Amino acid sequence: MLFESFEKGTLKLHNRVVMAPMTRARNPDRIPNELTALYYRQRAGQEGAGLIVTEGTAISATAAGVLHIPGLFTPEQVAGWKLVTQAVHEAGSVIFNQLWHVGRISHTSNQPDGIAPVGASGIRAAQSSAWGYDESGKENFVPASQPRALTTAEVKVVAGDFAAAAVNAIAAGFDGVELHGANGYLIEQFLNPFVNNRDDAYGGSVENRSRFLLEAVDATIAAIGAEKVAIRLTPYGGLHELPHYDELEATYAYLAAELNKRGLAYVHLMDQQSRGSFAIPEGFLQRFRDWYRGVIILAGGMDRQKSEALIEAGVIDLAGFGEPFIANPDLVSRLKNNWPLTQPDRSLHYGGGAKGYTDYATYRAAAAVEVAGN
Repeated sequence: MLFESFEKGTLKLHNRVVMAPMTRARNPDRIPNELTALYYRQRAGQEGAGLIVTEGTAISATAAGVLHIPGLFTPEQVAGWKLVTQAVHEAGSVIFNQLWHVGRISHTSNQPDGIAPVGASGIRAAQSSAWGYDESGKENFVPASQPRALTTAEVKVVAGDFAAAAVNAIAAGFDGVELHGANGYLIEQFLNPFVNNRDDAYGGSVENRSRFLLEAVDATIAAIGAEKVAIRLTPYGGLHELPHYDELEATYAYLAAELNKRGLAYVHLMDQQSRGSFAIPEGFLQRFRDWYRGVIILAGGMDRQKSEALIEAGVIDLAGFGEPFIANPDLVSRLKNNWPLTQPDRSLHYGGGAKGYTDYATYRAAAAVEVAGN
């Protein structure tokens, strides 16, 4: 089933393989370019993903926590992304943009004029890092700076920033957008009571802590339509200093019920065990399926066997693959034919140019070179 076409709602995919979002930090001016387009084109088409979700994309000048990531808040960025969407569509794949606000997981060097990053609260992620400029002015992992809590009015502005970036995404030719509600970034910071200590309408109860997520979703739906809106979540994750809390499962049950009413394109779940954090506990995926009846993607430590078992059981609809796509642009063909996977050079994951980005060969190309050399 993994390699069969999939159609539900407005999603029409030539297979059930999803290329999950991965930060690659190849855009020093925050504008996608021809190299960006080539990277995504290589991973589209029949040998690649039916659905591609881009790297996290800054929704505003204050949303970033990593140098050299692209944005979607200027006309130049929209023009740059058009190169990408055109290339992917010509190959026959669907592409969504992941809209990103990192919240407190940022550094003053990532911010305009060195201002403090914003968050759900003023609680600092003291053990977490951003990719910015260190004291000597060199690019490096730097400790996340002390954040400033968003005011009540500012929370609504940021929800509007998601919607504005979504409008830009559609103008750039994307098929839809995925709000980044995972991995300890701004949306998830609001969900967690150990980070969210607010006493306004966005703090306290499960409903209040979920309010920002749902307002951002609703603003984006109002801007581009529910069938073009999706969200990524990491239930039971712990990245960026988000400890588990008593109402954790109740929070995601509430979110699933609310999102189920909205007719989204999909909900994208990630199991953070693959990132060295907590695993999604046994039985949760089935419970989430009972709560949420729309399209579900699962990413994190996926392989062909696990993907097909979960799809056949009806627990998920689509399977997301992240790092394997870096060194295997033809990942679908490799999985389908049980060909070995190339292991990526992790030192080249972030920043730089074509090396470690667009120079990984397909299995067929590598085999042809080997034959020619013998």
